[in-house]
Amino acid sequence: MRTFLYAAVALATVAAPIAGQAQPYERREDRRELRQDQRELREDRREARRDGVITPREQRELARDRAEVRQSQRELRYDRRRAETWRGRPEWKAYRGVRNGYWYAPGYGYRPYMRGYAWRRGAYVPRAYRSFYVQDPYYYGLRPAPRGYRWIYADGNFVLMALSTGLIAQVIANGW
Repeated sequence: MRTFLYAAVALATVAAPIAGQAQPYERREDRRELRQDQRELREDRREARRDGVITPREQRELARDRAEVRQSQRELRYDRRRAETWRGRPEWKAYRGVRNGYWYAPGYGYRPYMRGYAWRRGAYVPRAYRSFYVQDPYYYGLRPAPRGYRWIYADGNFVLMALSTGLIAQVIANGW
């Protein structure tokens, strides 16, 4: 019985972070389809270049396809002015509007502002902020973090932090 209990605790310990990072299935499917559309568009461009001749009609079609892909990218990304881009997402579930003296970390809830701290490149992230990881940087229009770095939420800003030291590599002020 004790062995079974230990096995259950070990499984829960391993599975909890994985389940926490899971995103809604539809969003993953949308992104997969978007990447496939982008691949097809790149392949069309390569073929047109290889042929050497692109008719004006083909140019218009390629431009239209590019515009559609850009539009679908914008629709999948966060936009503070458009509630439909964030309202249905699980990490924004606890958001209840602006609160004086507090900032909202999506997926982590409301946190008090750190008074007197300036978020700037070359400084170090305080330990209290090092665990507020951005789960989906693409959604916020951020580039993927390089190996050994991670995007975090910090007082309403996005901060690119070195995981080993907490050194700030980049700050995007008032990111959301």
